[in-house]
Amino acid sequence: MYSKTTEGITVTVQPFYLAEQSSPDEGHYVWAYHVRIENGGRQTVQLKTRYWRITDAHGRVQEVRGAGVVGEQPVLDPGDFFEYTSGTPLSTPSGIMTGTYQMEASDGRQFDAEIPAFSLDSPHQSIRLN
Repeated sequence: MYSKTTEGITVTVQPFYLAEQSSPDEGHYVWAYHVRIENGGRQTVQLKTRYWRITDAHGRVQEVRGAGVVGEQPVLDPGDFFEYTSGTPLSTPSGIMTGTYQMEASDGRQFDAEIPAFSLDSPHQSIRLN
């Protein structure tokens, strides 16, 4: 599990490889990731937008931006949390993801809650020891 806290908002991510949806012989690898967003701050916040930076094993970068997550823009009172599961395909057997959620506090202030960088690993990646 990977976790990061920004201004009282803790984002925890747990990725997992989906072998049943992947086709390694065709260069198609799929991961799901479960996200928990917790409001440990003192103000109510709303998740407005998301930004993902997905990098495959060859260094190719894909950026994804959009409103909310899984079709929602959750409002989190202090102590509340929101969880969802999503996924991503890659053409390589490993990669890395990171990003931010743009949050808006009840006083109108906006800030980016950082999503921790997390590794997308499959049993098909080659391991090299230095």
